[in-house]
Amino acid sequence: MPEINDIIVIEGRGYDSNIYVFEDIIVDTGTGQNMEYILKSIKEAGCSIDDLSLIVNTHNHYDHIGGNRYLDLEVAMHANDARALEEGDEEALLATMFGTTMDKMEVTRKLSEGDKIHDFEVLLTPGHTPGSICLYDGENLISGDTVFASGGFGRVDLGGDMVEMRKSLERLSKLDVKYLFPGHGPAVDNGSQHIKMACEMATGFY
Repeated sequence: MPEINDIIVIEGRGYDSNIYVFEDIIVDTGTGQNMEYILKSIKEAGCSIDDLSLIVNTHNHYDHIGGNRYLDLEVAMHANDARALEEGDEEALLATMFGTTMDKMEVTRKLSEGDKIHDFEVLLTPGHTPGSICLYDGENLISGDTVFASGGFGRVDLGGDMVEMRKSLERLSKLDVKYLFPGHGPAVDNGSQHIKMACEMATGFY
């Protein structure tokens, strides 16, 4: 199982998001349809699920939160996205888009801009959803669906906002990012270059 800068990388299967594990944190949990693979991957990386204490969801879409219900862990999410999960708003969660349902779930820690998850700072980067976040420690950026490798960025037509997405990408382009850990697709080095490509692509997007 790949590990980059002490971050375990579990590539998503099917519709699952990527999952990242560091210290006692698991970032995103996929749809929940491939939990055996995820748990096996964590074990193969030399980590135990019993060592984890907190799920950090980068945003509230089903392909990133569906596995939450299978892990007996506290959940952290930005306050702007937490309401939909706590109220079971399946339209906002996109559960129906994936042909399923999502039960209400308590978000035990409402995140805000500037909060710390160990060495990582929470950056509010709306655009894909109002409460999308990235985690940044001065070198590594865990970006959810805000920005992907090779200049991609998250959809804005499912409750997002293109103006906010451009602002978020512009903000991220000013960071010094060595490794980019996106919500889908490969984790890559030269992260700043990939983010700048996304900025350029977003500028020409309606």
